[in-house]
Amino acid sequence: MNDVIQAPTIEYGTLAPLLIIFGAACIGVLVEAFAPRYLRKSIHVPLTLLSLIGAFALVIVQVMRGVPTQAVAMGAVAVDGPALFIWGVIIVLSFVSVLLINDEGHFVASAAAVPGSADEEEAEAADNGTGQTEVYPLVLFAVGGMLLFPASHDLLTMFVALEVMSLPLYLLCGLARRRRLLSQEASMKYFLLGAFSSAFFLYGIAMIYGYAGTVSLPGINAALAKGALLDPLLMIGLALLGVGLLFKIGAAPFQSWKPDVYQGAPTPITALMASGTLVAAFGAVLRVFWVGLGNLDWNWRPVIWGVAALTMIVGSILAITQTNIKRMLAYSSIAHAGFLLVGVMATFGAAGQNAQSLKAILFYLAVYGITTVGAFAVVTLIRDPGGEAGHLSRWAGLGKRSPILAGVFAFFLLAFAGIPLTSGFFGKYAVFAAALSSGTQPGDSMGGWMAGLVVVGVVASAIAAFFYVRVIVLMFFSEPAADGPAIAVPSMGTVAVIAVSLLVTVGVGLYPESILGVANDAASALFIR
Repeated sequence: MNDVIQAPTIEYGTLAPLLIIFGAACIGVLVEAFAPRYLRKSIHVPLTLLSLIGAFALVIVQVMRGVPTQAVAMGAVAVDGPALFIWGVIIVLSFVSVLLINDEGHFVASAAAVPGSADEEEAEAADNGTGQTEVYPLVLFAVGGMLLFPASHDLLTMFVALEVMSLPLYLLCGLARRRRLLSQEASMKYFLLGAFSSAFFLYGIAMIYGYAGTVSLPGINAALAKGALLDPLLMIGLALLGVGLLFKIGAAPFQSWKPDVYQGAPTPITALMASGTLVAAFGAVLRVFWVGLGNLDWNWRPVIWGVAALTMIVGSILAITQTNIKRMLAYSSIAHAGFLLVGVMATFGAAGQNAQSLKAILFYLAVYGITTVGAFAVVTLIRDPGGEAGHLSRWAGLGKRSPILAGVFAFFLLAFAGIPLTSGFFGKYAVFAAALSSGTQPGDSMGGWMAGLVVVGVVASAIAAFFYVRVIVLMFFSEPAADGPAIAVPSMGTVAVIAVSLLVTVGVGLYPESILGVANDAASALFIR
């Protein structure tokens, strides 16, 4: 009778970065509801940027206090070394993406107006440069989902995080000011295919729960250690869960949404998806396969081997056929997802290689993400009367019209190709070296297969170099058209994004230890199990 039921404790300090992002998003919703329209942007921009700065500072504070060794929020969230590193990367990428979003001209004045209608013309005439101010709270909700997704310690929390991340992005993809029908088509395709992938993910959770009796990742791993590994519920659940996760990273054969969505979405949103969403999705993939399915690696590694090889080949070959710059970068992103899957394969190669492979993946995600945002920032500045100059033919002679801008973009492309003295070279080298080292360890049944996968990666990199160099040749060795695109005057935010991205790409290419050391510290702590 005297027993007192203790309420579960929630470690607010550990979850502070998440709480500040979601709190700022909720405040943004209240601003949209009650603040006058002319004041909203002046409130949203500092609120969004300050919340991201505050969240990043809290991540640093948490690292200085010590990496937690236990899951928090009743075991639903694991804020370990890899999660803190991924959080820091996502927050930085979101911050620079918001600087692009803040530029005028990217978002429609009234999303409810039918394209080409009188209502749209009236909204454009009445617009004072604020555009759709609800973009900012939507971005914060998406960023909050990106932070929660890779830190989720059970599958149900991971599903909620997936939806919190995805739903705002579905809306944001349809808010482009120019080429609105293309933007709305991209939004609808992303929504429909994303809904299907979420359904697969949820059905996979149900099947695995039926097998393990729990949705906790450590609980699933414990059930695998003493249960039948060929149980139909487990096999079907693993397949469905894999489909949902591979869709989010754009791995083949689930990559068809990426080119259409990247092309139609407002370019700042494309930059956020191509960087932040990819980082979050790979963090979730690592946690599921490392913490939850570690005892089943002999089953899923052959499948991931095939998916990685197919993704690298499909992304590299189909990129050659593209005539739109954003679609080309989308297929480039698909190929890079394949390179990262090589690292995922290596995480279970042999004892002692886990931390090295994890370090390589974390490093690759950081350097690829910042280079991607810089590349899309350049794309926003090449304008035609109808919007951004997407067709590659419009980029002909850009090196003669704007040599600095063309030179910066060429350097980003060389980083994507993995040319030495760029951050991309060390990213690919770290992943391939970890894979080869993993495959040469005794006791690894897939040792020879790992070497073959690295060979496929090297060949895919050589193919990818062709279409990157093709754009560089087009910019510097072709004559500009008389009616060529205009070079927009960049805002201070866009200049800052391009400058930071260039400095990181060059700096890491010359001194990779600057980020490799941080990635190594994060990987050394491993995931909480």
